[in-house]
Amino acid sequence: MTIKTIRSAFPVLARAHFHYLDNAAMAQVPGQVINAVAAHDVAARANVHRGLHDLARRADAAYEAARESVAGFLSARPDEVVFTGGCTQALNLVAGGLAESLGPRDMVVVSVAEHHSNLLPWLMLAKRRGFQLASIPVTWDGRLDLSDLSMIDARCKVVAVTHVSNVTGAVSDIPRLAEAAHAVGAKLVVDGAQRTPHGPVDPRALGADFYAFAGHKTYGPTGVGVLWGRAEHLAHLPPAAWGGGMVAGLDGETVDFLDPPRRFEAGTPPVAQAVGLAAALDWMRGLDWDKVRLHEAGLTRQLLAGLAGLDGIELVGPNGLEDRLPVVSFTVKGCHPHDVAHLLGEHGVAVRGGAHCSQPLMKALGLHEGCLRVSMAPYNDDSDIHALLRGLAEAVRVLR
Repeated sequence: MTIKTIRSAFPVLARAHFHYLDNAAMAQVPGQVINAVAAHDVAARANVHRGLHDLARRADAAYEAARESVAGFLSARPDEVVFTGGCTQALNLVAGGLAESLGPRDMVVVSVAEHHSNLLPWLMLAKRRGFQLASIPVTWDGRLDLSDLSMIDARCKVVAVTHVSNVTGAVSDIPRLAEAAHAVGAKLVVDGAQRTPHGPVDPRALGADFYAFAGHKTYGPTGVGVLWGRAEHLAHLPPAAWGGGMVAGLDGETVDFLDPPRRFEAGTPPVAQAVGLAAALDWMRGLDWDKVRLHEAGLTRQLLAGLAGLDGIELVGPNGLEDRLPVVSFTVKGCHPHDVAHLLGEHGVAVRGGAHCSQPLMKALGLHEGCLRVSMAPYNDDSDIHALLRGLAEAVRVLR
């Protein structure tokens, strides 16, 4: 499949003079995802697991088929896949469940590079439960500094880290962290929001115990996410919400919860969104990811070279292609990132400027005003990089 063919699958990219480079915030959706959601709402819109009529049976089948598609993407079992409202909700679910058994003698280890979604739940729960937080620092180029993991000791019960930084694009050494965590009996929780848009992943093979990602970053609908967990851990994880569809029986004060994953899906789940996510992941699994990754690396190389040729640009993150994905951040001397992002938008180039919900990382790197972020997807091409570099040169000229 050529890049031209990939681009043609996304209706929004048919717009003239439009260069979308904000994929780390939200990816675009291919036509087959739009069609899948619409077809579901026309032919099978009903609540799941509660009806015996024709639409309900169709909805049940579509919802569970979506779970199987997600399981295939993750090389997992369907009963290890929990549908949530997004990656943030998935991370809150697992944090809330694990924290119920933690107290003042315990520790949770996070990293300085975490998105707020994988930091704030642990911070708030630590205040409530009394356990301690420790942080893995970052190197000068924004990678996790794994040179000293002594904080992962006998007190540590959970290690919660990002698979790929949403600021620097740096890929974390998850197997090494898994080894360190499991050596002391701790569980490893991985925020996979920035990794899953770049091809299928096997959390179990990486050593993760829990893995979360979002539909809207993975070419699917908003309002849906996934928590994957090892079956043996999900079996002992308490629910984070209570309501209909999660209990097998309720007799007075005695509650018999359903087996995972349904015990974690109280209320009406995001049925149509799950169907759309399945269509997105099926589309992704149809790509030749060896070729796509070469293409993305080529665009990253081209962008890094172009930025190096502009005056006053300071890269935030790795300056090479090793162990990184196509997320590139930088600052422009004398220019606020919001101003540059606004002017690029006026030139039809969509990027993001600010702290990117990663304020501890901004502080660690001395970026008091944040930075600009360019994030690429399989449908981006040379024209997007050329337009960005032209717009960036013009923005700098205007702002200075």
